[in-house]
Amino acid sequence: MIKTVAVVGAGFAGLSTAKVFRDFGFDATVMEKDSEVGGVWSTSRRYPGLTTQNVRSTYALSDYPYPKGYPEWPSGQQVQEYMEGYVDNFGLRPLIEFNTTVERASQDPATGHWTVVSERAGHRTERTFDYLVVCNGIFSDPFVPTFNNQDQFLNAGGQIMHTVDFHDVETVRGKNIVVVGFGKSSCDVANATVGTAASTTIVARKIIWKIPKKFKNVLNYKMLLLTRMGEALFPYFELKGFEKWFHSGGKKVRDSMLGSVQSVVTGQFSLNDPSVNLNPGVSLETITRSTVSLASDGFFDKVKAGLLTVKRECEIVDMGPGTVTLSNGETLPADVVICGTGFHQRVPFLDDSVMDKITDESGNFTLYRQLLPVNVSNLAFNGYNSSFFSQLNCEMGALWLAANIMGDINLPDDDAMNEQIAARLVWMEKRTEGKHSKGTNIIPFSVHNIDELLGDLNVQLSSFTRFNQWLLPINPKDYAKLTRKVIKRNERKINEMAAA
Repeated sequence: MIKTVAVVGAGFAGLSTAKVFRDFGFDATVMEKDSEVGGVWSTSRRYPGLTTQNVRSTYALSDYPYPKGYPEWPSGQQVQEYMEGYVDNFGLRPLIEFNTTVERASQDPATGHWTVVSERAGHRTERTFDYLVVCNGIFSDPFVPTFNNQDQFLNAGGQIMHTVDFHDVETVRGKNIVVVGFGKSSCDVANATVGTAASTTIVARKIIWKIPKKFKNVLNYKMLLLTRMGEALFPYFELKGFEKWFHSGGKKVRDSMLGSVQSVVTGQFSLNDPSVNLNPGVSLETITRSTVSLASDGFFDKVKAGLLTVKRECEIVDMGPGTVTLSNGETLPADVVICGTGFHQRVPFLDDSVMDKITDESGNFTLYRQLLPVNVSNLAFNGYNSSFFSQLNCEMGALWLAANIMGDINLPDDDAMNEQIAARLVWMEKRTEGKHSKGTNIIPFSVHNIDELLGDLNVQLSSFTRFNQWLLPINPKDYAKLTRKVIKRNERKINEMAAA
């Protein structure tokens, strides 16, 4: 019988897993390497200008709303404080071991139990758990490229860092800043340094679409993209019902809707203005190939005013003392290079033999429902489903995992699950042109993922609520009652486990 559960990480996935598993009667222990909860929102990883992409009403856990008075788009610090409040409100703090790094987790082939070796303040601890849930996140291991002749740049006093390691704009006062990448973190950081740095230049291999917080400065983007209708604009892995018509007989309607949004964005940000020149030159539909990126406040105005420069379709090919040279032949002054160049998707504490079973030949994670490896027992992942509603996906994922352990889900056989995993990875590879973070990026299909989990759990929202979600933004509190319902129907098993 599974009783003790090790949870690695105290971001949204780790915290929701700890709470749900505790409510199911499991003895959960959360190991967090940082000194506070938060994951990507923790103090040690926040960069200047960091805010949520979602409005606060949609970026919450189902049974814990944000405090009154929070802005529409909370800052990184406010999200971290919200998570601290969640921990204290539900009494999770005794379950969390801070400043604790998991060095190794290995499985006993005979029992399926996991031996977890952790380190805290120089002391190593070895413990055995019945079950292991990996919640270390897909943004925990920053990737920083190696540049040609970067030693010359560094030896002359230059700095190279990832966006998650840049915390204070005052450290770049009067310096020439080069930011690599055009994703949200790169643009946020570049935007924040304008007025403090001597110069700020973005170097981008590819320009992507940016979405305004408010279309025409009036309509909140949540009304278009944070709804079921917003998801339906993009073809899912399996098309059913209205969506099937939307991408066949009704495709002209759908194309017209996307085209209208693209036209508004182009005009609102002056993308075709020669002083901006940041039209991606591809359909807005391509926002689903990697990640939807919200525009940083005032970003395009600063580009238009010449306060911020973007070098498009190029990259750094060489470095020298105080300079970087681009593939277009330009040489720029540079004191600090900040890289928004993504993350490795790695689980360093798992043995290679385990990693070989849970990844394919391309290194993609092969997880059923983004949660469960088919070929390794008593192991699960949560938070490996980057999405618009990542916190809600994590919470519903935790509910699915706990219910599955209790025998409350009828899974397909191994062959069927592996077949479905493989088919989804082929679809993701094609849809994102390989930019799916090793199979962990499900943007923009957050609600589809949740629907699949609820279908397995045999619980659903009311028809009225689902209809409202087509026209109105998703409200996480609608899902709180579903968690309570699944726990209640497992009450007998929970009581029997407590008495054992």
